[in-house]
Amino acid sequence: SRDAQMSSFQNLVRLGIREEVKLESMALNDFRSVLQILHKTEPDEVYNLAGQSSVGLSFELPVETLESIATGTLNLLEAIRFTGAPIKFYNAGSSECFGDTDTITADELTPFRPRSPYAVAKFAAFWEVANYREAYGIFACSGILFNHESPLRPGRFVTQKIVATACKIAQGHSHKLQLGNINIKRDWGWAPEYVQAMHLMLQQPQADDYVIATGNSYSLEAFVMETFNCLGLNWQDHVTSDSSLFRPTDITYSCGNPSKAEKKLGWKAQYKMPEVVRMMIENRLG
Repeated sequence: SRDAQMSSFQNLVRLGIREEVKLESMALNDFRSVLQILHKTEPDEVYNLAGQSSVGLSFELPVETLESIATGTLNLLEAIRFTGAPIKFYNAGSSECFGDTDTITADELTPFRPRSPYAVAKFAAFWEVANYREAYGIFACSGILFNHESPLRPGRFVTQKIVATACKIAQGHSHKLQLGNINIKRDWGWAPEYVQAMHLMLQQPQADDYVIATGNSYSLEAFVMETFNCLGLNWQDHVTSDSSLFRPTDITYSCGNPSKAEKKLGWKAQYKMPEVVRMMIENRLG
């Protein structure tokens, strides 16, 4: 963490594992800091899940986004190379790198056409990983993960915003849900399953990159409808469109082909969007 002394680590508390995790402070954009932590902890595996994680926010913070993702990943790779230790490295890639695929289901060979500062940064990090794997023989993988949701999502993410607002309305609050473009389509999965896929990648005999997805795409409108239906509400009574929430550029359609992960990792998503919505609601109301 950037500040292990001051951060609350509420998600670790919610998961009931706060006392099982040893925490260290590290600045990912400072090579010396990264190197010190690797020397101190001597890890077998490194999972790089850090960096600015919001596509929408990346349009407002493009420099911070690029530094935290592209430079941060490079620092980790170079520090691993510098130590010479047999560390296995997982990099959090992103389906955002594909951009608009025009109804094509994306796999590991689909060309990247990033359409946001976030996607550009993930694009750079992906090729850094591939370069270090090929040039230096480092066991380094990128998981090209499509949208994965859970109750631990920060409130600024649209799926969490939808579920939280709908639950408040169901409890009698007079809220309105304001959304941007509800016609976009996304491949939504359940985050805990996707973490299992990350782990599986580092247990393979050879490092490789994998698309992790459900293989099903739904519109944001369908996500909203499913959420309100689960709560016995008509979504059209409670949702308004706000043009200020539209992004400068957005991806119309996103869907992944996870057949390589199923074949090589034995991994297949068990939960699709309707189940994800139900589990998020149950967690919030439970």
